Amino acid sequence: MSKRSRRYFLKEKEAKNFLDEFMQKLKFDLKRVFKAKVKIEIVETRFAEIYLINGRPLLAKSEGHVFPLLTFSELFTLAPKIVVDMGAIPYVCNGANIMAPGIVRFEGEFRKGDYVFVVDEKHGKPLALGIIDYDVDKVGNVNRGVVVKNLHFVGDKIWNFIKKLEVASRRR
Repeated sequence: MSKRSRRYFLKEKEAKNFLDEFMQKLKFDLKRVFKAKVKIEIVETRFAEIYLINGRPLLAKSEGHVFPLLTFSELFTLAPKIVVDMGAIPYVCNGANIMAPGIVRFEGEFRKGDYVFVVDEKHGKPLALGIIDYDVDKVGNVNRGVVVKNLHFVGDKIWNFIKKLEVASRRR
C-alpha cells in the first residue's frame, strides 16, 4: 500500500450515520447485506477515499460522489444494469461515458441520477459504475449521445488500489 494513504476507523455512530445517508442515496437497504455490527474503515488516498466495510472494500468517495465499487457483489446482483455490446468494452474500460449506440438493453428500474452498473452482453460482468442521465421510461427513445456518466471502471486507479488491498489482506 502507498505511503501516501492513511487508514482509520469510523466511530460506531459515525458509521451508522454514514450508512443511513448512503442507503437513502442508493435506495437500497444495506442492512440486508450487513446483518451483524458494521465496522467501517476509511483508507484515504490521493485520488479517493475507500470504505472498507467489515474488512471488504465496498464503497468509495471521489469528486464529491460516494458510490459502490465494482467488487460489491451483493449490491451488483440487485442493482439496475446497462448492458453494452462487446465493441463498447475497450472504451468503457478506458473511462469513456456510455453512449446510446453501444447499449444493448436495460435491466431493472432506475431514475435519472441513479447509480447503474455497466455490464458486457456476453458474460454479464461488471465493467463500470456510472450515473444514468435518463429515467427508465425515457431512455429507450434515446439513440445517440451520452446515457451514463462513467464514475468507476475496471482498470481505473480505484480498481487497481482495491486489488492491491485485497492481495495485501490475503497475505496477512
